[in-house]
Amino acid sequence: MTIDALSREQLDAFLTEQQQAYADLKAAGLKLDITRGKPSAAQLDLSNELLSAPLADHVVDGVDVRNYGGTTGLASLRAIFADLLNVPVDQLVAGTNASLSMMHDSIVFALLHGTVDSAEPWGKSKIKFLCPSPGYDRHFAICAHLGIEMITIDMLDDGPDMAAVREHVSDPAVKGIWLVPTYSNPTGAIVSAEVAAELASLQTAADDFRIYWDNAYAVHDLTDEHVKTADILGLCSVAGNPNRPLVFGSTSKVTHAGAGVSFLGGSAENVAWYLSHIAFRTIGPDKVNQARHVNFLGDADGVLELMAQHREILAPKFATVLEILTNRLGPHGVATWTEPKGGYFVSLDVVDGTATRVVQLAKEAGIALTPAGASFPYGKDPRDRNIRIAPSFPPLDELAQAMEGLATCVLLAAAEKALAN
Repeated sequence: MTIDALSREQLDAFLTEQQQAYADLKAAGLKLDITRGKPSAAQLDLSNELLSAPLADHVVDGVDVRNYGGTTGLASLRAIFADLLNVPVDQLVAGTNASLSMMHDSIVFALLHGTVDSAEPWGKSKIKFLCPSPGYDRHFAICAHLGIEMITIDMLDDGPDMAAVREHVSDPAVKGIWLVPTYSNPTGAIVSAEVAAELASLQTAADDFRIYWDNAYAVHDLTDEHVKTADILGLCSVAGNPNRPLVFGSTSKVTHAGAGVSFLGGSAENVAWYLSHIAFRTIGPDKVNQARHVNFLGDADGVLELMAQHREILAPKFATVLEILTNRLGPHGVATWTEPKGGYFVSLDVVDGTATRVVQLAKEAGIALTPAGASFPYGKDPRDRNIRIAPSFPPLDELAQAMEGLATCVLLAAAEKALAN
C-alpha cells in the first residue's frame, strides 16, 4: 500500500516503524560513503599495466615523448579516440589527465579574449549559461567560480527541454549550454539525434553561442549495447554553425582517473583558437603517459574491450542499487529513480521537500551522500527532491548496506512529511 493511501492511524504506525528502523540504523555505527563517482580499486587494477610495462620506444609518431612540445598531443592516441568521440583526428587535442581543466580553460579564454566568433571578450559584459538539470555539479561550479549566471532548465530523457532552450537563447547574454550527451550525469539520459540536430541549427541571439558537449561517458555502457553519441560536430557543420560545439572527453574512468588523458575537439578554427591560448599555459602535455596509453589500449576496440571489463564490475553494483530501491521504496510510492544503461550514477527523486532531510538523516546514521541540490545550479533544487547516487566506488556489500540505510531514511522522511501535511 502506498503511503498516500494510508489512514492517519496507519500513518502513525508507519512512522513509529520507520523511527525504530532508523534507531537500529544509527546503532549499527556505519561509516559508508556513496558521494562521488570514482572508479573502485578493482576498476583501477584493470589498467595497472600502465604502471609496469615499459615503453616500446621513446619515439612515437616521430616525436621524442621525453621532450617538450606537441601541444596537440600524440596523433596515434588521438586516432584511438577520434571515432569514439565523433571528432576527426586533426580536430582533436589530447591533453593531461582532466577534461575539466580544458573546459575551465576554454571558458576563461573566452572571458579574457572572446571566441573566434566574438565581437569582444565575454568578460566585457554579464553572460549566462543554460544548465540542464539535474546535471554535473562541477560544470555549475565553474560558472559559479567565474561569475557566470546560470539558468536552470529541465533535463529530459532525450536531452534538455528544447522549448526552454529556444526561449532563453533569444537573449544575447546567453553564451553557452552544458551537456553530458551520453549517460548524462546523474540521470543517465541520452541526447537524441533529433535534439542534437535542433541544438545544432538553433537560432541564437549570440553569434558566439557555444555547446559544451562533455562526452565523459561515451564508452561507459552498463549493457551489451554500445550507444553511439550524436555527431554534434557534423550536425553543427551541416547547419552552418561549425564553431558552435566544443567536445570534451577523457580516460579518467577508462584507465587511471588520476593519470589519464583528456581530449578537446571542435572545428579546425576552434582548435586553432584553443591552441593559440594554451601555448601560453604549457609547452606540451605528458606525452610519456600518452605513449603508455597508446601501447596499452592499442586501438578503439581495445578501449571497448577494457570497458567491457569495467562493466563486469559495475553492472552488479547498479543492479543492487535498483533492486533495493524497488523492494524497499517501490511499494510505498515515495520515490522514483532512473535505470541508466550506462554512466556512473542513479538519480533518485524522493518526496518533494524531503531530500535535504534524507541526506541529513543519512549523515547522522554514518552514510555520506552527495548534498541535496548538488545537481542543480547554485546547489538549489527548486523541489528539494533529487539525490545523486554513486554506486561505483564502494565494495558491493558496503554499497548494499548504504542503500538499505538510504531507503530507511527516505521512508522516515516521507512519513514525517505525510503527517505534517
